Amino acid sequence: MMAALPWLILSQQGRSEIGLQKPVQTSHIFLGMSLGALAAFFCFLTGKLIFGNGIENWFVSIGNNYQSIMDTRAMSFFTLNLIFTLPAMLFSPIGEEIFFRGIFQKTLEQKFPIFTCALIESAFFALVHLAHHGILKSKEGFELLPISASLWVLHMFGVALMFAWLRSQSGSIYVCIASHSAFNLTMNLLIFKFLWVME
Repeated sequence: MMAALPWLILSQQGRSEIGLQKPVQTSHIFLGMSLGALAAFFCFLTGKLIFGNGIENWFVSIGNNYQSIMDTRAMSFFTLNLIFTLPAMLFSPIGEEIFFRGIFQKTLEQKFPIFTCALIESAFFALVHLAHHGILKSKEGFELLPISASLWVLHMFGVALMFAWLRSQSGSIYVCIASHSAFNLTMNLLIFKFLWVME
């Protein structure tokens, strides 16, 4: 729905104003992808160093979420990536970037300076990602992991600021989508290679 919204409610000019246009330089795409991959690697390293392979490691939580969707015991590394990584490289980056760095950012710009807008939309982006890690559902109900949840939100806030900076430098959401996609690709490759535990 988020990805379709600009074509449902905006004119061509409106889509261009939210960043649905070519980047200023094509090299911005490569820069975005490189920064996205590096950000995912940084998230992996900090989670692994602080929490090891425990449940408080945000990438372990994401891996567990994948395993709760379907039986993955007989799946190869290739199959896991085909089923989980390919959609993660398409749906989240397109929908979230169009919404957060596009529609939401442009709406905020009607009232606030651009840097303030980036801080606000990055904070919302980070908090939304508590759905991936930080709030766990158990038999007893929901449980908050306060320390790792806080660190995860800080990571996601930093990543969102990076996406906002890329949007500002390139003039294009497509660069943010490429960066977000590279983040998700790197994240899943690291999860499946180093943190994956077969149930």
